[in-house]
Amino acid sequence: MLDQPPFADLIERIAAAPRSGQSLLLYGLFKTLCPQRGGHAYLLTKLKEMEPQTRQLAFRLMEAMAAGTLPAAGWEELERRLDALVAGH
Repeated sequence: MLDQPPFADLIERIAAAPRSGQSLLLYGLFKTLCPQRGGHAYLLTKLKEMEPQTRQLAFRLMEAMAAGTLPAAGWEELERRLDALVAGH
């Protein structure tokens, strides 16, 4: 899972600049898409704050959620990895 788009792209984008506004916007979106939480609340106005490339990645993540292709297997590992990146570990 981690080596497949859009998840590999998400890791790469956040790893490149974990504390940037764009990375934090994507991280916030990712956290709302967590299949175990079941709640998909995200302010769509945040999309206006995203650069075009960031927004396209966000759309791909949302499409994966809408299509039901967010795999439960590996989700916790992905979440731990992104949490660590954003925390600076």
